[in-house]
Amino acid sequence: MAMIPVSVIVTTYNEEQNLARCLASLSGFDEVIIVDSNSTDGTAQIAQSFGARVENFTWNGAYPKKRQWCLENIQTRHDFIFFVDADEFVTSELLEEISQLDFECAGYFIKGCYIWGDKPLNFGLQNNKLVLFDRRKFVFPVVDDLDIEGMGEMEGHYQPVLDPEFAGKEKTDQLKSALLHYAYDDFEKWQARHKRYALWEARMIKRKAYPQDPLKFREFAKSIFRQLPMRGILAFLHSYIFKLGFLDGKAGYDFARTRMDYYHQVSGLLSSSKGKVANNGKCTERFARGK
Repeated sequence: MAMIPVSVIVTTYNEEQNLARCLASLSGFDEVIIVDSNSTDGTAQIAQSFGARVENFTWNGAYPKKRQWCLENIQTRHDFIFFVDADEFVTSELLEEISQLDFECAGYFIKGCYIWGDKPLNFGLQNNKLVLFDRRKFVFPVVDDLDIEGMGEMEGHYQPVLDPEFAGKEKTDQLKSALLHYAYDDFEKWQARHKRYALWEARMIKRKAYPQDPLKFREFAKSIFRQLPMRGILAFLHSYIFKLGFLDGKAGYDFARTRMDYYHQVSGLLSSSKGKVANNGKCTERFARGK
């Protein structure tokens, strides 16, 4: 079978526990590149054992952050790239769907299917990310978050956007197959990670620093949700009831509870002194086309 003409980029830091599983799912792509942040474990060795190219990244504390740096500095065989996290897994169904694409759209959204323990969550909240796109046409916007803890060298929880040259001229599409996401490997790690994310999100909301989502209806929904009271309860009901998370049994309930707890944290930070961060007037977006 012909290799899929897409360059996969996996960003890593100390991912020896996840990386082999991820790389085993990428064998159908023509190029796989690991962009590693000076890992101190066996990440680089595992990548090399799978024949992946390894590039190193050292963050200087400024923009561009890691994914945009990849667009600007990593040479790839193909213009279409696919950002995959080390704790994700490309299913055979998703691999087949990508192999059949005509790549007429500038980018494609792919849903994530959480693996909770050993159980895939077929219902409930699913993240949906623009991770397969033409590198010449998209950029990760710069936001006013360099002094906010939580994300560090990685771009925050927002989507890449069309470069102004292509805005209004290009389309995106939605793939049907999901990307498996082994996010819940350890409860303490999960809690620590989402505590950082909650702090970042609360301060981003306070500063009104979020960039616009590429899709208008998603931007509208997100902007409304960020202003609502009782976000935690609403997040639980959305995942467990509206998105039928109860059909996943106890795992679906536990996952919905984590969404509620997360947004309780965000709301608490917004009402505390830690969440009250003044807008410094520097919330601007920089669009630098990746070459």
